[in-house]
Parts: sequence; structure tokens; C-alpha cells
Amino acid sequence: MTVSIDLMGRRVLVAGGSSGIGLGIARRFLDADAEVSVTGTRATPDEYADTDLGGMSFHQLDIVDDAAVTALAASFDRLDVLVVSVGTVAYSRAEYTMDIFRSVIDVNLNGVMSVCTAFHPLLSKSAGSVVLIGSTSSFIATPGQPAYAASKGALVTLTKSLAHAWARDSIRVNGVAPGLVSTKLTERSRYDEAVYEASLESIPLRRWGDPADMGDASLFLASDLSSYVTGQMLLVDGGATLM
Repeated sequence: MTVSIDLMGRRVLVAGGSSGIGLGIARRFLDADAEVSVTGTRATPDEYADTDLGGMSFHQLDIVDDAAVTALAASFDRLDVLVVSVGTVAYSRAEYTMDIFRSVIDVNLNGVMSVCTAFHPLLSKSAGSVVLIGSTSSFIATPGQPAYAASKGALVTLTKSLAHAWARDSIRVNGVAPGLVSTKLTERSRYDEAVYEASLESIPLRRWGDPADMGDASLFLASDLSSYVTGQMLLVDGGATLM
């Protein structure tokens, strides 16, 4: 039996939904007939010429700009589902310098909290749902990227803390922790045959995830099918963290 999730009439915001995993999530909600809005850092949707944002409304947002986050929330009259799929990472051990460490934490943790608190009043009115996008780095070490790992790890306890605090407001808060996912940011590794084949050795299901896989998990957590689930960070990694 096929179970379909219908979110017709629900209003959804995917912060960071203009590309990558966030876009895959936004498209899944669109497929479920939700009214979907996405945010991105570029000024207009036309600047995402290589991305199809059809059917979604677009809002420019710098997630670490609290005033901009507050203004965006004020522009909504209703919200049923908030997905926060934003994040940054620095390579070449740059996160061991304090300015870079702070900037990564600011986006990946402080920015997430800013969006959640700004939209809390609307979510309370609708008995809404929040889905935060973590990472396998929420649970395991990430060599060379201490700020990324620390910030994603913090999302696990942030999810639990907000779920506990907002349960009386009938808001459920959960998370999705993706493993390796095929996006433009990872295409260099995905299409390097040697790197890709080596990576499969650590994934029991023997494939990378797709943004749509993260969309399906997010859709479940935001829907009535998970009405008794809150405070959970769901690993969606093909079993990579089992070993």
C-alpha cells in the first residue's frame, strides 16, 4: 500500500531552500501540495538561473541578520511548517582560527535559533512543526572542521530543548541528519569514481543519498503521520553511522 502525504492548505517555509538539500526538501513539500516559500542569500530568484524555483515564493535572507529574520517573520500572516536547512563549512583547517570558528557557529547555530524564535508565535497559532537539518557530524567527529561538527552537534540538543519548551504550545520540533548527499557542493567527490567508490565502503546501503531522500524524511516529520514524535534527530545516512 502506498501512503501519500497531503499538505494541501499548509504553509511551509524552508530557510535555505533555494539550493542543495534545502531545495530537495522544498520540492517534496511542493509535491505534497503545500504552499512553499524558500529563502536564499542571493538578491532575487533570477540569480538562481541554474535552479528551478517554480511554484515557490522566494525571500532573500541573511540568517545571521536578526533584524532581517524578524522582518521576514513579520511579513508572514501564517506558518504551519518551518524547515531550517542552512549551514556553512570552512576547509583547509580554517575552522581552527577563532574568527572562522565564530562565523561558522553564527550561521549553523545562532542563525538557526534566530529563525526558530522569530517564527515561534506563528507556529504556536497553527500548532505547527519545525524540522532542523543537522548532519552525521551531529553525532561523530569531523576531522579538520571543529566548528561545523560542534554546531551540528549542538542542533541535537537544540532540537530536544525547543521540543520540550514548545510542546505546551503544540509545536513539535524534530531534525534530519543527512549523510553523504549528491548536491552541487559535493559533485566533485560524487563524480570522482575513486573517491565515490571508496565512500561506499562506509555506507551499508551502498549509495549516496539524494536531496529527495531528505525531503521524504522531513515531510514525514512535519506531517500528521509523526504527530507523537518530537525532540528527535533522525539519521538519514544509508547506515553510515552504524559502523
